[in-house]
Amino acid sequence: MAKVFLDTNVIVYANDARDLVKQKQAIDIVTVAIREATGVISTQVLQEYAVAASKKLAQAEEAILRQLQSLESMEVVVVHPPLIRRALEVSGRYRISYWDACILAAAEQARCPVVLSEDLNAGQLYANTRVDNPFA
Repeated sequence: MAKVFLDTNVIVYANDARDLVKQKQAIDIVTVAIREATGVISTQVLQEYAVAASKKLAQAEEAILRQLQSLESMEVVVVHPPLIRRALEVSGRYRISYWDACILAAAEQARCPVVLSEDLNAGQLYANTRVDNPFA
């Protein structure tokens, strides 16, 4: 089965009970990604989740730490200088935010053909990586 890159919003929805439909969809996505060893995230996703869980979701530190440990069972792409440079190239080429481009660059580095995200144009191909919105 092909690898799939999970954007931060998928992880946040899995932990957000304010929208039970999206939460269930996101939990299913994360569960399959971990169980089938097809999920990929980046250190950026881990950082963004930690901030959102603390600030937006008001989760306890212990819960955030447990979730981070669980997420670390997926393949994790480390954001390092060459990836940052690639993200800047992708950002300029597609006229998207650096942060979205960094997600795409990490997916590209991990050879993920698909990024699951609601933040980018669903169906669009960015540097050989297609974006799918799992919540559409």
